[in-house]
Amino acid sequence: MRYKVAPPARPISFLRTAREAIPLVPDSEADCCRSIQTATDVSDRETAREYLVFLQALGLVAESDRGYYRARADIDRAALAAAFEDSVFGVDVLLAALGSEAIDADTAFEAIRDEIPRWERERHVDWEAVWRVRVTNLLEWAVLFELVETTAGGYRQSTGDGTNR
Repeated sequence: MRYKVAPPARPISFLRTAREAIPLVPDSEADCCRSIQTATDVSDRETAREYLVFLQALGLVAESDRGYYRARADIDRAALAAAFEDSVFGVDVLLAALGSEAIDADTAFEAIRDEIPRWERERHVDWEAVWRVRVTNLLEWAVLFELVETTAGGYRQSTGDGTNR
């Protein structure tokens, strides 16, 4: 399953704090969102829900028929990067579109445009604006997970030399 959520990128310490806010015993989505809001600076429930689902995509939170609960996974940058690439919709396409020459977020959006399902396009009045923001967020998470680096010209494949911001 691929998750279509891409909240704004935050430091790994934020992911740790948000994950720790989720109980070990399954709890309702509403209570988990409230816990994320209480533990972090996320002010609205919808954004907290995006982070909850993103944590699930990264394997840091799991869901059962009784609700969400904290997974006992370690927060390791390499493991997070692998889960991000495997579980979040569009990441594989974006990474494939990047090369050694930097591209901007608009060009990255064009690379994923045809992959966006029809129902996602019909879900929003201005689906392109929604997905442009989503693509930028995905690129920023990819930078955080050291899959991508930023340059003056935009985003490119990581050289692996530790120069990501």
